[in-house]
Amino acid sequence: MSNPYPHLFTPITINHKRLKNRIVFGAHTNNMAENGLPSRRTKAYYVERAKGGAGMIVVEPVPVHASGVLTRGNFRANDDAIIAPLRKINEACSNYDTVMLHQLYHVGQHGDGANSFHANWSASGMPSMHDSDGGHAVSEAEIEELIASFVAAADRAQQAGFDGIEIFAAYHSLVDQFWTPWSNRRDDKWGGSLENRVRFSAEILKRIREACGSDFIIGMAVSVDQMAEPALSLEALSEIAAWHDERGLMDYVTCGTGSYFRDQPIIPTHIHEGVEGAHLSDHLKHQMRHARVQAEAGIHSPEKAEQVISTGQADTCSMVRAQIADPHLANKAQAGNGASIRPCIHCNQQCIARRYKDYWISCLVNPSVGREWEWRGDKIAKTERRKSVLVVGAGPAGLEAARVAAEAGHKVTLIERGPMIGGQWHLAGRQPTRSRIAEHIKWYGHELERLGVDVKLGEAATPLTVRHLHPDHIIAATGIKPVTSGFQRALPMNDVLPGHDEANVISYHTVLENGAMIGERVLVLDDLHSWRGIGTALYLAEAGHKVTAMTANGVLAAELSGTGADDVARARFARHGGVALTDTALQSWGKPDNEGSVARFINLLTGETFEQNFETLVLATVASPNTEFADDIQALGDCPPFTVAGDCNAPRKAHMAIYEGRKAALAIA
Repeated sequence: MSNPYPHLFTPITINHKRLKNRIVFGAHTNNMAENGLPSRRTKAYYVERAKGGAGMIVVEPVPVHASGVLTRGNFRANDDAIIAPLRKINEACSNYDTVMLHQLYHVGQHGDGANSFHANWSASGMPSMHDSDGGHAVSEAEIEELIASFVAAADRAQQAGFDGIEIFAAYHSLVDQFWTPWSNRRDDKWGGSLENRVRFSAEILKRIREACGSDFIIGMAVSVDQMAEPALSLEALSEIAAWHDERGLMDYVTCGTGSYFRDQPIIPTHIHEGVEGAHLSDHLKHQMRHARVQAEAGIHSPEKAEQVISTGQADTCSMVRAQIADPHLANKAQAGNGASIRPCIHCNQQCIARRYKDYWISCLVNPSVGREWEWRGDKIAKTERRKSVLVVGAGPAGLEAARVAAEAGHKVTLIERGPMIGGQWHLAGRQPTRSRIAEHIKWYGHELERLGVDVKLGEAATPLTVRHLHPDHIIAATGIKPVTSGFQRALPMNDVLPGHDEANVISYHTVLENGAMIGERVLVLDDLHSWRGIGTALYLAEAGHKVTAMTANGVLAAELSGTGADDVARARFARHGGVALTDTALQSWGKPDNEGSVARFINLLTGETFEQNFETLVLATVASPNTEFADDIQALGDCPPFTVAGDCNAPRKAHMAIYEGRKAALAIA
C-alpha cells in the first residue's frame, strides 16, 4: 500500500540530527513532575509517544530561574537533580530513533508568585495577565543572571542527553517581553531600538551555542496574537525572527497562536473554528534563509499535516493534542491506517483545563494518558483466557468497554436499545461547534467492526437476553434517565421545582434528541455549568429561539473555565441574542397561558425576586442513573460476573464514562 502521507514521512535534518518524519510532539507542561523531578508517570508518557513514531519530542519546559515558575508541576529551576531522571527519559526514547529536545522557559511578568514565592522578573515590571500581581523591572545585573540561567539550563539539558533545546519566546513570555515595545520600556542598551530589544535573546542563543557546541540544536518558539493590540504583529515578529536567522542564531523556529493577553487561541478548542498556525508559519518560512520552520496549533490530523508540509507552509508540524489522544498516530499514519487513529475532539477538558486545576494532564477520549506507567502504555494486552462478554449500552462507557474487551481478545456482544451508537455522546455532538464528537463516534464504529464486535442496535437487553447469550461477564453501561424535577443546588431544600410537571418543561436531552416542540421564548436552567447547559442554549439560540440562560454561578459555563472555550461560548451566545441571568435561582414555574408561563426568580446576591414570561423551560440539571438492567440482572439467582460503568454508576462527564469503560474491560478476569 502506498503511503497517503509521502511528504509527512520524508526525513528532514535539523542541524546535525535527522528526523525520520515531520511529526513533532511539541512542548507543553504535563504537570506530572513529583517534587519538581520527572516521575515514572513523566517517563512513560514520553516513551509512549516515542514508541508511537514521533520524529521529534520537545520535553516540557523547565523554568530557568526561580522567578519564572508557573505551575506546581514545573521541573525544578536551577537544580542539577533533574539531570539523572531526564537522562533516563532520553535513553528510553532513543530506542525509537526519536530526536529529543528540552524547552527552556521564563514567563516573566506572567509568573505565579503563589508557586514561586518570588517576584515576577520582567523587562519593565509590567503587571501579570494571569493574576493581580505586578512585576519587577530587572536591573542589568539581573539580566545577566537570567542569561546565565538559560545557559546553565541548556548545559543541564545536554548533560541529560538531549539533542538540543528550544527557547520559549512565545505568548508574551520573558523573551517576547523584551521584544515587544509595549512591555519593554527601557532606555538602556536592552530597550528602544530593534537591535537593543533583541539583545537579550541574541545573548542567550549565542552563549548557549558557545557552551554546548555547534552540533547542539537550538530552536525558538514564537507566536502571533493578531487580536491583542499590545502583542507583536506578524510583520514585527517576522522581522525579529529574520534578524536572528541572518546571524545563524537558531536552527529552527516554531510558530503558534495567541498570547497571555488573550490565551484562548494558544490551545484552540473546538469553538475556535479554523484557528491554526499554518498561515503564520507560511509567512515566517518566506523570511527564513537558514532556519527550519514548524507549524503548530490546530493541526489535528495527518491529512492536515500532510497538506501543510506538501504546500511548503512549514518544514515540520507540532501535533500535541493529536498525539495525546493517540500516541501511536505517526506509526498508524505511516502504515496507512489513518482510520484507526483515535481523533482528538479539541475539548481541552482533560489536558489544559485539568492542568489549570494543577492536576497532571490526561485526555477525555484516551484515559491511558498519564496512566501509561500503570497500564503499560496505550496498547491492550491480549488475554490468555478468552471469554464471552456482554456490554449493554453503546454510549461512551459501553463503546470503550466493548472496544477494549475485544482488543484484549474476548468475544464481545454490544447491545444498544437506540438506533445508533453514541448515546449521550451523540447528543453532545449536535451542539454547535462540537462536530468532532461525531468523528470520535465514527472511530468507535470503525474499531468495533475491525475487532469483530457483534453490535445489536434497536434491542433492549433483559434477563432473557442474558439467559440466551450465556455471557461469562457483563458490563452494564446503560447511562442515565433524564430528570425534570428541577432540583437546583442553590435551593437544596427543594427537591422539586414547583411547576416542574407542566407540559412545557423538558430536559436538555429531549431538546437534542428529538427536536421537541419548543416555544419562541425559552428559559434554560443551567445547574450543570458545562457544555450541557451553554451548548444547549447555543443550539436553541442559533435555531432562532429567544433564549435566556440562567445559572446560580457568577458566569455561565463556569466549569468550562480553563478550556479556553467558556468566554468564547458566552460571546457567541450573546451574538445570537442570548441573555444570561447569573447569580439567580428559579423559585417556581407557572401554568402556561396566552402569555406563556411565569418564571419566578430570586437573585442570590440580594434576595430580590422578579418574574418573566417564557414559553418553554429547558432543564440542564443532574440526571438519574439508569439502573434498570443492572437491577434486573442482579435479581437473578445465578448472575455472571457483573460490572457497572459510566453514568449508570453515577452521572458525570464523558471522560469518567470512557475511563470506567476502559477500566471495566481491563478488569475482566
